[in-house]
Amino acid sequence: MARPPRVKSLTVKEGERLNIDCFPNFDRSGSVIGMRKLYYGNNALLVRCGSYIYNVSSEPEIYNSAK
Repeated sequence: MARPPRVKSLTVKEGERLNIDCFPNFDRSGSVIGMRKLYYGNNALLVRCGSYIYNVSSEPEIYNSAK
């Protein structure tokens, strides 16, 4: 079984520039494994920005530009 993509990080300033707040999100204290399992799927592209983790699967270039 393939490993899911890791959660990458963006600075708050970069997130604002990319308008990341329009994507589905959950609090960083939430379970990444649980959210993937219940809502997003194992291959979801997740990015941590500030206090939230965003699902940017619909815009993979954001995930690819993150560290």
